[in-house]
Amino acid sequence: FGTEFLPPFNEGSYTINVLTPAGTSLEESNKIGVIAEKQILKVPEVSLTSRRTGRAELDEHAEPPSYSEIDVVLKPGGRPKDQVIADIRTNLNILKGTTVNIGQPISHRLDHILSGVRAQVAIKIFGNDLLQLRAQAQLVKDKIAEVPGVVDIQLENQVMVPQLMIKLDREAVQRYGLHVGTIAEDLEVFYNGKVTGQVLDGQKSFDVVIRTDNETRKDFEAIRNTQIALPDGGLIPLHQIAKVELENSINAINHENTQRRIVISANVQDRDLGSTVKEMQEKVKTELKMPEGYYIQWGGQFESQQSASRLIGILSIFSFAGIFLVLYSHFKSSRIALQVMLNIPLALIGSVVAVMLTGGVFSIATLVGFITLTGIASRNGIMMISHYIHLVQHEGEVFGDKMIIRGSIERLVPVLMTALVAALALIPLTMDATAPGKEILYPVATVILGGLVSSTILDMIVTPVVFKMFGEKALKKYIDSHNQSDF
Repeated sequence: FGTEFLPPFNEGSYTINVLTPAGTSLEESNKIGVIAEKQILKVPEVSLTSRRTGRAELDEHAEPPSYSEIDVVLKPGGRPKDQVIADIRTNLNILKGTTVNIGQPISHRLDHILSGVRAQVAIKIFGNDLLQLRAQAQLVKDKIAEVPGVVDIQLENQVMVPQLMIKLDREAVQRYGLHVGTIAEDLEVFYNGKVTGQVLDGQKSFDVVIRTDNETRKDFEAIRNTQIALPDGGLIPLHQIAKVELENSINAINHENTQRRIVISANVQDRDLGSTVKEMQEKVKTELKMPEGYYIQWGGQFESQQSASRLIGILSIFSFAGIFLVLYSHFKSSRIALQVMLNIPLALIGSVVAVMLTGGVFSIATLVGFITLTGIASRNGIMMISHYIHLVQHEGEVFGDKMIIRGSIERLVPVLMTALVAALALIPLTMDATAPGKEILYPVATVILGGLVSSTILDMIVTPVVFKMFGEKALKKYIDSHNQSDF
């Protein structure tokens, strides 16, 4: 079986991110965005598109001009979602040099909350050297691209850009009787500017910034010859106490937990998330060796799925223990309690078959259905065994085949009635797995419905047989304890 965090949603629309190389102008990004929209609109199921290219600096999700986000609304009906996405990807392949990421509005936001990346899988590489980080990320990207089902692979957009570096010579600064901090602060104010006040114009306000003119800020020689005042009133050019040069450096440095990191993101299509990520991890682990001081962290929906599965596994143990304690407190017999709980594996048989017939993928919704089913299955066992006890204790029956057959027949209608009521209520939820709004309810309903079928049928066969084989001693102990309490 495969695994995934949540079943794929059917939101009726898509969110497509088109990322051009860093430094692309807004005008050029807009042209590429227009071409992308025209290519998307060629798909028959697409009703309309809207696009945002770049985001303002004060936006909650500020993005550079090289980033475009296209919202795609689909027409009702049409082909299956997978075919529509495949057509969109094929049409967008003409945008060479760009990275495309296809998702859905809610799914994208969910991925962003989980890992900070708008994709199902986020591979974070941590280390110190930026160039080494970039090289390792490229190797990882090439390796995961070989795994079937991995799509929309994207390496964090970083490029080398020229930067003007002013490196002060501390010894030279000391010879002239100057202070490094004072010079650095003065240069920052001179070229980057400093807000010294505000001008009010009615309801509007404007910052007053002190800095040199734009021509001087762009002139390399003018910067090298910037006059620095000495304590005795003299002046010296900046290049006598500092090294001024242009260097290529990465345009953006991202940190997480105080460490430098770079991210490779990817989506999964036509495969389950769990097995795909597992294959990606094995491929990277066996075929790549990280340098000392560098390591990989896997995040996104895969990490959340593993964490939620562990939590549900722990809670399941408590739920089984709770069921056993409640049954033992009533029947005062561990044998009877265990015979009642025997219905749980009988129910899980049908649930597993139901999952297998509906795609063979376990999600968190499926596991929730399993836990819910344990209580429903236990109820059927309680109805059967409590009636056996009632016949012996109050109606004069003797333990044996006759009593067990009578008790099973008399409980057949109540067991079927309670099972059918629950089953009939769940059938509408299992009719269409892709219907909007049913994505999470469908696997829960499927698991419970399959378990109800197997537990109801097998309960009428297995419970009487098991009680015949192991119930006599437990029944005698139960009746004796009740007689003593009544006395």
